[in-house]
Amino acid sequence: MRLANLRPGQNRLAEWQARSVNNNDNVELVWSNANCEVHRFVVGPVQNNVYVVRCTHSGTAVLIDAANEHERLLRVAQSLGVDFVVETHGHWDHIGAVEQVREAGMSVWVRKEDAAMLPSYDQLLEDDTVLEVGSLRLRTLHTPGHTPGSISFALESTPLLFTGDTLFPGGPGNATFEGGDFATIIRSIDERIFSPFAPETIIWPGHGASSTLGSERPHLEEWIERGW
Repeated sequence: MRLANLRPGQNRLAEWQARSVNNNDNVELVWSNANCEVHRFVVGPVQNNVYVVRCTHSGTAVLIDAANEHERLLRVAQSLGVDFVVETHGHWDHIGAVEQVREAGMSVWVRKEDAAMLPSYDQLLEDDTVLEVGSLRLRTLHTPGHTPGSISFALESTPLLFTGDTLFPGGPGNATFEGGDFATIIRSIDERIFSPFAPETIIWPGHGASSTLGSERPHLEEWIERGW
């Protein structure tokens, strides 16, 4: 199943060349190669990471988690050519700008299990499918446990994995919220993340710093023993 581009035929390269990100918005280019750029900025009272994954060939991009500070978020999204938004899960701190991005014409995608947590949305995300962002391929991985509909995104042909609040440096996300389950999040991390991905895979979580699976995988049994 192939999902997106959401606006077939649009080429935003010329628009991108005429635009630049406002430095006052504190957007950091955290990873790039010849085909893509990953931009990150931090928003809201609990310091949410917002990521923009942009195809350098087409100038189109996807934004991961419309979390908060909608005016700033929209400026960045529009300057980087964002076509659509994907939500890693439905907790309040990750969805605070959903209505505003939809009003600006960007479709919002979410897993069905968390859809009712959003004020509105456009499309449902399936497991193990590909979202096309220009020439880039963003693969979905349903990773429940933090919430029933938590989902991660692997950028194919790169070492990048966006884990939302499922996996952080130092352990799993909080599974004590309503709908959370510790055994489920451990299973998601072990079977959907640690098992199929290489040690050099870089994880980009919903809050805080990045890490690699090689750094985190040896501590799985410690996390199980401590229970968080």
